[in-house]
Amino acid sequence: MRRREFMTLLGGATAAWPLAARAQQAGKLPTIGFLSGQTRSTAGQWVAAFEQRLSELGWIEGRTVLIQVRWAEGRFERFAEIAAEFVRLKVDVIVTAGPPVFAAKQATSVIPIVFATSPADPVAAGFVASLARPGGNATGLSMLSPDTAGKRLELLREIVPAIRRLAVMVNLGFPAAVQEGSEAHAAASALGLEVVKLEIRRPQDIASSFESLKADALYVTTDALFNANRIRINTFALSARLPTIYPFREHVEAGGLMSYGANIPDLFRRAAGYVDRILRGAKPADLPVEQPIKFDLIVNLSTAKALGLTVPESFLVRADGVIE
Repeated sequence: MRRREFMTLLGGATAAWPLAARAQQAGKLPTIGFLSGQTRSTAGQWVAAFEQRLSELGWIEGRTVLIQVRWAEGRFERFAEIAAEFVRLKVDVIVTAGPPVFAAKQATSVIPIVFATSPADPVAAGFVASLARPGGNATGLSMLSPDTAGKRLELLREIVPAIRRLAVMVNLGFPAAVQEGSEAHAAASALGLEVVKLEIRRPQDIASSFESLKADALYVTTDALFNANRIRINTFALSARLPTIYPFREHVEAGGLMSYGANIPDLFRRAAGYVDRILRGAKPADLPVEQPIKFDLIVNLSTAKALGLTVPESFLVRADGVIE
C-alpha cells in the first residue's frame, strides 16, 4: 500500500473514532453531568441503570468517560444551581429528568441535553421543535400520555370499588403535575367521583393537607418533591386510612398501595443510548424524542392488609410486581 493511501485511511479511521478515544488522546475524558432532582436513596437505581447501559455500550466510568452526579433532593432552587455548575464545568452532555429539564434548558442552548423523562409536553414546553426533529440541543424520552391518569383510576377502583371522593395531590410549582392533576380530575369526574385537590407548594404543606381531609382514596401526581417525601406522604395516608395510587414503583416500595406508570429504569437505560450516540458525534437536533414502551403495575399487599383491602386474584396475575 502506498504511503499516501495509508495516511488517507488512517485519517478516516481517526475521524471515525468515538469522542472518548479522541478525548483521551488530548488527555481529557468526555464528561457527563447527571442532574437528578431526587435523592440518592430514591433515584440511585435509576443512575445505576443508566451507568450499566453506558458500560454495555463501551463507556466505562473513569476509563472512557467521567460521570458527575448531583442530587437536588427535591429542592427546586438546586436545579438551576446544578445546571449552572455543569455549564461552568463545560460537561459534554447533561442528563436529567423531570422538573430539572427546565433548569438545564435555561442554563444552556449549546451543551447537549438528554432527558430520560420530560416534565411536560416537550414541544409545548419549548424543549424541542417537534418530536421527530427536535432541532435544538435537547432530546430524550417523553412520558406525555393523557390517558395514564384515567388508567390509574380504573386500576384503583378494582381494589377500592367503593370510592366516592378522591383526593388529588398536586405541586402547584410544577406545570406537568398541574396538568396531570387536571387529567385525574377529569377522569374522576367522568367516573362520577367528587374530587378534592390538595395543593402543595413546599414540603411543609404535606402535613397540613391531610388535616381534616375527607376522602376515600388519594391520587398523588408525578413530582420530584413528592418522590423525595414519599415516606411522609404514605405515613399520613395510612394514618388517615387512605388507599393511594402513584405513578412509580418507588412510592409503593415506601408503603403506598399501588402504582401504574412507565418503567423508569428502562427509560434511563434508553437515555444512555442517546448519550452514546451524542458522544459518538450525533446531534440532539437529529435524534427523535421517543415514548415509554414498558409500563409497570405494582401493588403492596402489606399496605392492602393494613387498610383492610382484599386484592383480587385477577389483579395480582396482571401485576408486574407484588410487594408483601
